[in-house]
Amino acid sequence: MKKKRNLSILFGASLVLAILAHLFFLKEWTQGQYMVGPNDGLQQMMTFKKLLYEQYTSGNFFYAYQYGLGGGTYSQLAFYFSTSFVFIITAVLVFLLEWIHLIETPDIVFWAKAAVFISICRLTLIIFMTTYVFRYMKCNWLSAFIGAGVYGLSIMYYRHVTYWEFFSDAFLWVPLLVFGVEKIIREGRVGWFIVAMAITLFNNFYFAYVNIIFIVIYIIFRWLIQLESNETSRRSQLKLYVSGGLISFGISAVAFIPAVYGFLNNYRPSYPYAIKSFDFSDNILFLSAYVIVPALVLLFLFTFSLYKMKTFRLFAIMSAVFIFFHFSPFVASAFNGFSAPQYRWEYLLSFTMGGAVAVGLQYVNKISKKGIGLSSIIVISLYLVVCYLDESLPIASFPVISILCLLIATITLLFLFIWKRNRPRYLLLHIGVLLTCVLLANVYQYAISEAGSVQKVTKSYLLSDRYNGKEQRELLQKVKEQDAGSFYRIDWKVGYLNNTPIVQDFNGISAYSSILNQDILFFYLYDLNIDMGRESVSRYATLGNRANLYSLFQGKYMMREKGNPASVPYGFKELMESEHYTVYQNSNVLPFVRTTKQVFSEKDLENAPVLKRERAMLEGVIVANLDRTNANLHDVPNIINKTSIETVGASYKNNKLSVNEKEGGIDLIIDKPDMATRDYYVSFHLESLAKSQGFALKVNDYRTTRKHNQSIYKTFVDDLVIRVPKANKISIRVPRGKYILRDLALYKENYHTLETAKKTATKKSQVNWVDNKLTITYNNQNNDRYMMLPIPFEKGWELSINDEQQPLKKVNYAFLGFPIKDGINEIKLVYYPPFFKISLAVTLISILLTLLIIRRGKGKKEQRRKRPISGVCAGLSRRR
Repeated sequence: MKKKRNLSILFGASLVLAILAHLFFLKEWTQGQYMVGPNDGLQQMMTFKKLLYEQYTSGNFFYAYQYGLGGGTYSQLAFYFSTSFVFIITAVLVFLLEWIHLIETPDIVFWAKAAVFISICRLTLIIFMTTYVFRYMKCNWLSAFIGAGVYGLSIMYYRHVTYWEFFSDAFLWVPLLVFGVEKIIREGRVGWFIVAMAITLFNNFYFAYVNIIFIVIYIIFRWLIQLESNETSRRSQLKLYVSGGLISFGISAVAFIPAVYGFLNNYRPSYPYAIKSFDFSDNILFLSAYVIVPALVLLFLFTFSLYKMKTFRLFAIMSAVFIFFHFSPFVASAFNGFSAPQYRWEYLLSFTMGGAVAVGLQYVNKISKKGIGLSSIIVISLYLVVCYLDESLPIASFPVISILCLLIATITLLFLFIWKRNRPRYLLLHIGVLLTCVLLANVYQYAISEAGSVQKVTKSYLLSDRYNGKEQRELLQKVKEQDAGSFYRIDWKVGYLNNTPIVQDFNGISAYSSILNQDILFFYLYDLNIDMGRESVSRYATLGNRANLYSLFQGKYMMREKGNPASVPYGFKELMESEHYTVYQNSNVLPFVRTTKQVFSEKDLENAPVLKRERAMLEGVIVANLDRTNANLHDVPNIINKTSIETVGASYKNNKLSVNEKEGGIDLIIDKPDMATRDYYVSFHLESLAKSQGFALKVNDYRTTRKHNQSIYKTFVDDLVIRVPKANKISIRVPRGKYILRDLALYKENYHTLETAKKTATKKSQVNWVDNKLTITYNNQNNDRYMMLPIPFEKGWELSINDEQQPLKKVNYAFLGFPIKDGINEIKLVYYPPFFKISLAVTLISILLTLLIIRRGKGKKEQRRKRPISGVCAGLSRRR
């Protein structure tokens, strides 16, 4: 009863502390401003929550045609929320509130409003669980609570929640993992370790990787620093870690395996630059964006008498090691899968610092005046030296003054207690430390709100034409009312907001996510060289204003701001307009289901220009891993030799372009324009020789941007193809600088192939698509060989034709296709996440095995309880 009462008090205290730690954003919430970053926070976090909530509550757990060009959300969004326990629990609660009509159908505004309250609930659990773990490690309740506050209220928590909310879930599982390890070490019980590992692996594969690295390091330190005299032997521990880890992996398999496959099926170019071993430029005492080391932590680290306490020694040495790791980009790369350095792991340092504070406060009464005096001198000297050496940080700046004030306040509280050790001063010290954490947390929230532009995320912004304007939504609704079809796509996004289709509820042609279908990315980057208007490894958008591609892949409508008709592809006619926007309709869009006799080998088109590949897809189908082509294609001649090149504000020689004016480049003057030509395709290889300067490229009226050479988001794909409406001159313009410009080529397109494909297209199929199941009835009367669908190819699709299982093919570089039979074809396509069925079986078997182990363990415990009783009874009978 007392234990339940203590836990209830702890939970209440954790909730109060979590609320105090969000005071700034709670105040902002009352003024219509939200705890959401303006970039990834809005473009990904809130957007994917909206998408997944709508899917899950409608019973669709696996696939969304609306996601980019279509994709498996369970696998591709596992990096975000699709398997997140916090999101799943939140979604259930929100659904219940919606079901009983306490809230309206959740939209982006709802999720933005809810962000701060979800964060408070999450932080409450973090503080509660961490306190319990520190308490289990023999800290008193108050010290454990303060240590948990140091961990939970670290600046990285607010950075993660605001910009990349799902990152912050990782804070929950670290104390749980440590608890599981300590249970094995102290009691030889593996249950909690299995639970912690299974949750970690299920919840998010990326942070499972980070957390497992941490827990391995923790186990090594625990083997080196034994805290109890009767700990489980290392051999027995190792057996429990391995067996528990395998069972945990089995339990989590249904989420972990599809998620890892989604990650492996993504494409990120390898980081091409050397990674430094060390970089000491980040100021972790005053102004780091990742972690601020609390003054109390440093004061305890330099109080050498505390190292006699083994638990303090454990956390202090680990904190020192992780502080050292912080300054190593190589370590940051290792925690990021040995790719580009990313400092997402710093919450682990916050946990060990929290542990050091908890144990240090537990034994603060053992610190001598001399010990704290020496520690204070060292720490004050360290702060002053760091302040002096950091030339970017003026001594009179707010960060310096505020941090030094907190340092002086902390030292004063310590001296007050150590000079006169009594209960009131002991409590004052703890309250003071807690208040400094709360103050620092709220100051940091203010800092990211101002410097990180979080303050612009307001309700008015979310409903403005910069994000989700009423005029935009109404015009899109008119399109949907006029065309009740399910499969057409609308090319529209607000600025660089590639996930606009999800926000505004239509099928679009863009996506922004860290995990995308590799085949789609290759389709854009390498196979068709489609320029997206913005270079990025984690985005795709539009179809390069190329009419052939729009017609092939259901690009039926295009919405654009008024004033730029040059960006509208051939064959698109004005359909409707509003005050600021115009909708165009594609008059040459091809059917959703297409069939053909003509089959082209991907290998045979390996060196063909992209225009020839487009025409091959219009005339037939391009199939990967095919031995030979059964049809012929007309060559597409390169007419670059029929143009003359003139420089403008630049010099161009030996493939090197030097622009010496604000903007310059070359003009391609077309000698004798063909009357039948509608568009030109100009292709070239373009590299900037500047080390870290991005630039804008203009080709006539078309504009795109290229990343600088040091960017971790650069594709390093510098072969570009730009569609240009027919003109006598093609101008290529870049800003002042030096570039490599080579492999110039020019092709003309008259769209005869497209128009022929449109005239000969048939619409004899019946299509029905519900969630992850697609059925097609097609009468193949023309003896066609292949059917092609504008659905991205990915592992997980299963095909049966007339109730017979058939293999699927990757066709047209990235899409679904398959051979068909003569006559009636009853086609059924079903999508499940990759390896879903086998991983589900592994999960169920592992859960069953775990239950059997638990039952067996309980049986043995019962036998041990009965043995003394039976022994006593036997003794009594013998006496008789």
